[in-house]
Amino acid sequence: MPEFDVVTLPETDHPESGEVAPDFTCPLVNDEYWEDRSLADVVDGPALLVFHPMDGAFQATYLYNEVDDRGWVTDLDVLGLSISTPYEHKRLLGERAAGVRIFSDPSAAVAREYGVDHDIDGMTGITECRPAAFLLDGDRTVRYAWVAEEHPEFPDFDELDEAIAELTG
Repeated sequence: MPEFDVVTLPETDHPESGEVAPDFTCPLVNDEYWEDRSLADVVDGPALLVFHPMDGAFQATYLYNEVDDRGWVTDLDVLGLSISTPYEHKRLLGERAAGVRIFSDPSAAVAREYGVDHDIDGMTGITECRPAAFLLDGDRTVRYAWVAEEHPEFPDFDELDEAIAELTG
């Protein structure tokens, strides 16, 4: 098992349960193509918006393997977001995350707006998303919010599973 330094991340001001998730427009990538889409236009029912570090990072791989294993795309729209390019997202979606679509946010502007941006140590000028999960209803109201407080860290997938089941009934 590889060893990682655990880094405590600074506090964040992110959307909380009961708040409306901020709208944004970015390229949205699926397994065939991408186009600019707004979150407001995409969310028309239960949706899980997951922020993850760059594609290729073990956290993204682990996260989407978990999404696949739990079959969440059958119950709701799973939308990812990271700083990776649409080309990198297409490669990721070709390997895992069947049915998921991923927003491309190379400038990390959306990550900053959501309060989940994270400057990478030793990489001047590179900001990525810290892992985060926001379960949204059809009006973009946050029903469940989790944001990493350490790096590396993952949500409690069983707890998220319960929140999804409660929302999708």
